Amino acid sequence: MTGPIYALGIGCERGCDWHEVLDLADGVLHAVGITAADVSCVCSIDQRKSEPALVQTAERLGLPVRCFSADVLEQQTPRLLNPSERVFALTGCHGVAEAAALVAVGPDGILVIGKTKSAHATAALAVKRQA
Repeated sequence: MTGPIYALGIGCERGCDWHEVLDLADGVLHAVGITAADVSCVCSIDQRKSEPALVQTAERLGLPVRCFSADVLEQQTPRLLNPSERVFALTGCHGVAEAAALVAVGPDGILVIGKTKSAHATAALAVKRQA
C-alpha cells in the first residue's frame, strides 16, 4: 500500500519575489502537516513555467515543476472551490493554483486546501489517495 499523492498548485504575478511564494507554499504544507517530501510536484499555468518565483520555489523544495495550458486548467472549473472571473480575464482559466493541483493529481483527486493568497501569489494543495 502506498500513501497519498499530493500536488502543490502555485499562481503568481510576474516578478513576484520567490521568498513570498516559498513562504506561502510552506504555510500550505504546514497547515496539512506534510513536508515537501510528501509532494510530487509544484504545478502552475504554462504562462509561468519560466517565472523565477515558481522555478526557485520548486528548486528549494526539491520538486519538479509541471505546467499546464489555460485550456487544460479551464476544464477543472467545475471542481474549483474559488473560481475567479478576474483570473479568467488575465489567464483564460478560472483558477490557476487550484486547477493546476487538481490536474496534477488526476480526476479522482480532491483539493485539501483551496486557494490561499499572499500579496502577489496563490497556492492550493490537492491529493489523490492511493490504495
